[in-house]
Amino acid sequence: MPAAISDPPPAAPSPQAMRHALGRFATGVTIITCLDGLGQRMGLTANSFAALSLDPPLVLWSLRLASPSLAAFRACRHFAVNVLAETQVELSRRFASPSADKFGAGHWAPGLHGVPVLGGCAAVFECLSLSQQDAGDHALFIGQVLQLDDQGVSPLLFQAGHYRLLGEIL
Repeated sequence: MPAAISDPPPAAPSPQAMRHALGRFATGVTIITCLDGLGQRMGLTANSFAALSLDPPLVLWSLRLASPSLAAFRACRHFAVNVLAETQVELSRRFASPSADKFGAGHWAPGLHGVPVLGGCAAVFECLSLSQQDAGDHALFIGQVLQLDDQGVSPLLFQAGHYRLLGEIL
């Protein structure tokens, strides 16, 4: 019996098409922080944050392999995920830029193990870094939540390349 003829697999979507389609999914905006090997504060804006498990409490986020901050996050034992409030758009922009003094704005305090935590944000998850794995052009970080703070304020959202505010459904 002859082998079945199959259609060739479809071409993979381009990175631009993926970015555009993924942009349809609204996400929260976070500033992920840690201390580097010299004890210096590090931070960056990320919207690649998600819940992973409730028991044990685990979260996950990802960072481009080309990021200049990658080495600091790979080496740190603890990190914090600061979920931005809708009033913190400028902090999001500041931490998404190559600014030399990112921590010069906002109300920052040392959290567990000295990791910077942001006051006035919607929530903070202070984590033990459990595992890392490269996946495509990103590194995935899984953290066990050691402490959290939930302020109950409206979060900042990002969708289709723009910041958004959460609105009520009437």
